[in-house]
Amino acid sequence: MTIREDTYQTSMQADTPPSTPNPELRISQLEHRHLLGLSTYSAEEIQLILQTARQFREVLDRPIKRVPTLRGVTVVNLFFEPSTRTRISFELAEKRLSADTVNFSASGSSVSKGETLKDTAQNIEAMKIDMVVVRHKSPGAPHFLTQCVDAVIINAGDGAHEHPTQALLDLLTMSDHFDTFAGLNVSILGDITHSRVARSNIHGLRALGANVTLCGPKTLIPYGIEHLGVHVTHDLNEALNGCDVAMALRIQLERQGSSLFPSLREYHDRFGITMEHMAQHPDLLVMHPGPVNRGVELASEVVDHERAIILNQVTNGVAVRMAVLYLLAGLVDTEKVA
Repeated sequence: MTIREDTYQTSMQADTPPSTPNPELRISQLEHRHLLGLSTYSAEEIQLILQTARQFREVLDRPIKRVPTLRGVTVVNLFFEPSTRTRISFELAEKRLSADTVNFSASGSSVSKGETLKDTAQNIEAMKIDMVVVRHKSPGAPHFLTQCVDAVIINAGDGAHEHPTQALLDLLTMSDHFDTFAGLNVSILGDITHSRVARSNIHGLRALGANVTLCGPKTLIPYGIEHLGVHVTHDLNEALNGCDVAMALRIQLERQGSSLFPSLREYHDRFGITMEHMAQHPDLLVMHPGPVNRGVELASEVVDHERAIILNQVTNGVAVRMAVLYLLAGLVDTEKVA
């Protein structure tokens, strides 16, 4: 299936013209059929997604926030783990694009009766769905699905592997404040070991030319992660020195088999961003993928600070996921859309 360009252009040009396309981009479509992670996506593919998201963001600012771009395309949200922001964001993105949406949760489904991931996906595909948004506790689950079904697969988070759409919305949020990623200094703080958000952001930021520093307790930094082209430190002050954007990560106690640091209080004392840090670094922007544990990763006052752009991330999430759905829908093998 090829999404009709006239449908897209008409819907995007109504009322207000979209932003001028980036003349430096040499591609107009993605080279990948699926979005399993950002590790294999080129800088131009990432920039194409961000550019498309900016156009869709203009649509979301209009009184009527729906466009007919994916009318006739069926998307199933296959969530095997709890989610609030990601799931709602994908659902809104699908509805804004006029796609038919089916929501699935493991609780109360045949999964609780022993059905495998493969059988679940194949049974759902037999109902003629076109795209699958999947979140699963096991790393590699989205890639496994590409071998089981013909639908387009979008990774909404697989274990501690990747969370590509979260990284893309983070990149879009940063691009609202900086003209270029080249030379941008970004520090990712906290539980790197268990964070799929950190891995996707590392791949995306490095592809676009940013400098990435990781900071956290030694027990929460994976051994050998420097091979991804990042700098590692266990000193928060060093991580914030010269930093443009600090991204704090949630401590994922549910993924830790045992306690990896003495206490949450000590963690905050050593690695939590406070108002003192905000005063010492007057140009520092603070981000967090959520949910935020106030008083742990960030002091409560920092969460509400004007330079904390956490809610901007949430807003950009819908536009980014609209862009991903639109660009990947062009590779759906169906003739449903006229």
